[in-house]
Amino acid sequence: MCKVIVFAGTTEGRQIAEFLEKRQVSAHICVATEYGEQLLGDNKHLEISHERFNQEQMEELILKNHKPLVIDATHPYAAEVTKNIQSACENTGVEYLRVLRENQENADLGDCVYVETVEAAVDYLGKTTGNILATTGSKEAAKYTVLSDFENRVFLRVLSLPNVVEECSRLGFQGKNLLCMQGPFSKEFNIAMLRQLNCKYMVTKMSGKSGGFLEKLEAARACGCTLVVVGRPLKETGVSLQECKRILCRSFSLPSQAEISLVGIGMGNTDSLTKEAEKTIQEADLLIGASRMLESCEKKEQDIYVEYNSEKIASYIQEHPEYEKIAVVLSGDVGFHSGAKKLLAVLGNQVKVICGISSVAYFMSRIQKSWDDTVLTSNHGEEANLLSLIRQNKKVFSILGKNDSVSELSKKLLAYGMDEVVLYVGERLSYADEKIQKGTPETFADYEGDSLSVLYVENENYRQQSATHGIRDEEFLRDKVPMTKEEVRTVSLSKLRLFENSVCYDIGAGTGSVAIEMALRAYKGKVYAIEKKELAVELLKKNKEQFQADNLEIIEGLAPEAMKALEAPTHAFIGGSSGNMKEIMELLLEKNSKVRIVINCIALESVSEALECLKTLPVTDTEIVQMTVSKSKTVGRYHMMMGENPIYIISCTGNCQQRG
Repeated sequence: MCKVIVFAGTTEGRQIAEFLEKRQVSAHICVATEYGEQLLGDNKHLEISHERFNQEQMEELILKNHKPLVIDATHPYAAEVTKNIQSACENTGVEYLRVLRENQENADLGDCVYVETVEAAVDYLGKTTGNILATTGSKEAAKYTVLSDFENRVFLRVLSLPNVVEECSRLGFQGKNLLCMQGPFSKEFNIAMLRQLNCKYMVTKMSGKSGGFLEKLEAARACGCTLVVVGRPLKETGVSLQECKRILCRSFSLPSQAEISLVGIGMGNTDSLTKEAEKTIQEADLLIGASRMLESCEKKEQDIYVEYNSEKIASYIQEHPEYEKIAVVLSGDVGFHSGAKKLLAVLGNQVKVICGISSVAYFMSRIQKSWDDTVLTSNHGEEANLLSLIRQNKKVFSILGKNDSVSELSKKLLAYGMDEVVLYVGERLSYADEKIQKGTPETFADYEGDSLSVLYVENENYRQQSATHGIRDEEFLRDKVPMTKEEVRTVSLSKLRLFENSVCYDIGAGTGSVAIEMALRAYKGKVYAIEKKELAVELLKKNKEQFQADNLEIIEGLAPEAMKALEAPTHAFIGGSSGNMKEIMELLLEKNSKVRIVINCIALESVSEALECLKTLPVTDTEIVQMTVSKSKTVGRYHMMMGENPIYIISCTGNCQQRG
């Protein structure tokens, strides 16, 4: 007993049978010939027969299997068989599902001859001269024999079955005029055959994609050959192959077994697709991706799902188990700032990853630059401190995400005196309207470009970043504003344990020596310098410009009030508290219960205030370092050691467990 009966005889029928076998659904497959049975091969869950059933025999088969679902996937021209199947299903009261090939009658047939029947095609050809390639099947072969000199003029392409060869030979089609082979055939194969046989006409039925209709149409056009198209004899209603699979999955609660591929499609122009990517996309029955990506590579017969959210994509795949090959198309290369990272996390190990040509590889080749020593980053959907990267590296490449990204960067470069760097901007890469420009920051100061563009910057005067803390005191502008000196600053920063993406507060920033070093170290993060004195604020601005610390933001005001609107810090340095030590630390811990804090104290009252905070506030990992620094001073030919005020460096970390 089976769950499904499939009347096959077409490519669609074979695909349905393979779909059922793969999902272990028992089915009886009825094919028209032994050859059709051979194509299905060995199967564990399919029973295959090649007898030609009449209506009564169909009814008997249905009742024998306790009224299973019946799928009619017979040839579009097998009108009598379809009628018998429909009647058998009606008489036995079973569900009937007609699978139709996609309709090619809406194709552009302006340069073809359209007829209703093979007889009409022969009637038309009788008024012409020139060789004919007939691809309408062996059952129609006799109809061509009414043409004068058909034995030489007509080339008959039929299946390579002994009985077919025998019958066609008996009708007079022999030797080179009888072509026995299994289709469908590629456009190139059809072109070669038409040219080899010097055919002026090609006769075909409207056989759809799986019947190779488009390949015949394109080949005929390429050879200047007239295509004579025989329309379908029935105007049927039914479902597509994909809809049939969807119904089967719903009827038998079949899970998804799809082959999922994440495909990098390069810049967007299909000419930049790799062969592997092109093949995967062509074979997919479902394409997923952003609309811009899908527009460049979707085929008419493919289903599409416009989406780029990884969770939604994963849910859609699970909700649509009828798809067997799914391609998620992604711009550029899947390994370079791509959505593939999140998709791999939600889809798991069932995914195949197919690389593409990345924007950096393409663009750098277009401007003839090597990129093995280039810093690669992205400002599309994320924030990268481009100015900081350009300041400390000779070569920087970035993907951009806004129309004014280049002009914003150029204005900053000019503001920080970096007017000699060279910028290369690329837009619409790989397309016919591709645009690549070169210039200085001044060139691009008012530039507005495509939001999806790329940037490459060369800075011959880059400042190599020191591997350790310790900018010399003399490099800072100081005036009469207090400054945390080099040795104390170095130990304090060491105790802070910064990361490159830290969010830092420098409270009581003074000249900004600590804030500047924070900004240079945490170049992917953000530093807020909080200072109440007007003179110090002006010095902060000048030092920020001098050190090109674009990720440093100066906040004028008294802490803790000036801190309230700021984002949560990961690290905080307190150089001056104006008597508000406890309130400042309470706010820091409220913003981030695990914040890392370092405090510098000179006055004993400040030390006492800090110690009281360590006792009462939820902090751990506490440490107190007392530091005295003496520096030499030249007196004549002697060096005298001059002592500076002793300082207490107090550090701690918020204790979230204690706080909870």
